[in-house]
Amino acid sequence: MSDMYTKHAAKYAEAVKDNIYNAMLERPSTLALLDCVKGKDVIDIGCGPGAYAEWFLQQSVKSLVCTDLSEEMVALVKDRFGDQVRAYTQDISKGLPSESDNSADVIVCPLVLHYVEELVPVFDAAFRVLKPGGYMVFSTHHPFADFECSPSGNYFSREQIEEEWNTVGVPVKVSFYRRSLTEICSAITSAGLLISNISEGCVDDRAKAMCESTYNHLKRSPNFIFVRCEKALA
Repeated sequence: MSDMYTKHAAKYAEAVKDNIYNAMLERPSTLALLDCVKGKDVIDIGCGPGAYAEWFLQQSVKSLVCTDLSEEMVALVKDRFGDQVRAYTQDISKGLPSESDNSADVIVCPLVLHYVEELVPVFDAAFRVLKPGGYMVFSTHHPFADFECSPSGNYFSREQIEEEWNTVGVPVKVSFYRRSLTEICSAITSAGLLISNISEGCVDDRAKAMCESTYNHLKRSPNFIFVRCEKALA
């Protein structure tokens, strides 16, 4: 796991509150795929410092479970929201063993899947835990954007990439997996979930005043992909 989510957890929490990539692109594009969540049982996979948890609580969800691989991120969520949420550490590549079958109306998984090597166990877990008629919304790196980093030039080959990101104000090494859209969709459908919406998002126009060059880049080029997949009614 990158130091960005452990050693620099507090700095990351501050950075993503109002930055371009998270606050002006990823979160609004992910939230746009959600229905009204009032009174719903929700699981936030890869909860980070709690940006989505805050929104879900404001929407008066019935229950909220927050999981993250980072103990530091879970601690931030517990400190911030207390008993309003049930938060614990969980490696999503091993599923959701602490969650009951047919227990969640909504699962959100923001910017997590590119850190997971094998996606099938993630979607198998989502299918098991979702109630019939429930749905999962996730965001991840756009396959087109990540292909620029491919060492092989083979779009269909899953590859581990290491980069330095400056999200927290200092360069931090981050390792993730690039993969094809075919691989993502196959993992979803093999679990029995139905893809109901795919979006490439839209950067908020307010980002132009923050950094015009980044804004213009994101208006012209996809950076993330946003997917809603559903568990059919029994």
